[in-house]
Amino acid sequence: MAEPWRLAAPEEGDDAMHVDLHVPRFTWPGTPASTGETLAALARTAEELGVRTLSVMDHFFQMERAWPADEPMLEGYTTLAFAAAKTERLRFRTLVTGVTYRHPGLLAKTVTTLDVLSGGRAELGIGAAWYEREHLGLGVPFPPVAERFERLEEALQICLQMWSEDNGPYDGTHYRLAETLCSPPPVSSPRPRILIGGGGERKTLRLVAKYADACNLFVGPDGVPPKLEALRRHCDDLGRDPADIEVTVALNVPEDADPDTILREADALAKVGAHTVVLRSIGPDPAAWLQRIYGPVMSRLADLAT
Repeated sequence: MAEPWRLAAPEEGDDAMHVDLHVPRFTWPGTPASTGETLAALARTAEELGVRTLSVMDHFFQMERAWPADEPMLEGYTTLAFAAAKTERLRFRTLVTGVTYRHPGLLAKTVTTLDVLSGGRAELGIGAAWYEREHLGLGVPFPPVAERFERLEEALQICLQMWSEDNGPYDGTHYRLAETLCSPPPVSSPRPRILIGGGGERKTLRLVAKYADACNLFVGPDGVPPKLEALRRHCDDLGRDPADIEVTVALNVPEDADPDTILREADALAKVGAHTVVLRSIGPDPAAWLQRIYGPVMSRLADLAT
């Protein structure tokens, strides 16, 4: 039987395709002083169009595998709190917080604060971390990958305990907390949803099956089925119904994609088990881009059965 803290997707029984928006880049025209205005316009436009969740990077440096490391990068939770204050319905998470970035107790407190101040619109996106350069650059410890996964599991356990009625100690291998007091508690009931990023079939998807409400995959339609089969095996081992886990997948189309291309790719993902497609905003005028490219297709995306 599922643990009492498990959650179904926010719209249980709704088989419509959901649309989330991820912002991996803050290289926008103007000065740093205009960044807030650009972000606010994007968040408001996303909300008006029916985007469900807005996510941002949680990195210290821009990812050098995609763009130069010295491009602008904002701290994730400050950014989400600012956007939450500019909107009313849009949900928020990082995609994703590396477990090494913050002590789990402080992470739980940070997500709780965002949840309280946004009226229950915060989620926890978390992963094992990977970007060594930013760790070394700012002096953040970067343990070996096996240890990072051990810390990830303990961090998930700590967050869940802090979001429960158990204020007692937590005694793990890597983290020891004398008391897991979290006051005020989250507004989300019974707690903020948890998304684990990554598609590692042996470790990451096992943690999804054990702890998460959602996973995030960066694969095309052909890559989704093997990941979901691995997830199903973990769920079977743990006595979990895989239908309880939302599958979010990046929508890999050009920034200037036409409606037919967008709908074809989204439909292909829906047919292999994706519940949610995640758009990526990387251009210089993100609000105008979102309105121009996705405004005409949002209702049709929602009509795709998952």
